Amino acid sequence: MKSQLDDLPEVLEVTDIQKFLDIGRNQAYDLCNSGQFYTLRIGRSIKIPKPSFVNWFLGTNSEKQG
Repeated sequence: MKSQLDDLPEVLEVTDIQKFLDIGRNQAYDLCNSGQFYTLRIGRSIKIPKPSFVNWFLGTNSEKQG
């Protein structure tokens, strides 16, 4: 699993998340729009910083811990 995380690009797109989690396109967009991790919208594109996604995936997302 660690090598899969290391292989992710530094800035993810929705398709990267979709492939990594093996989920459908709509599920990937729903997840990106859920606020569970930081996303950046540039026009119609959604960009996700790798650390934000990895922290969420590993359960170490400090933004959501209170």
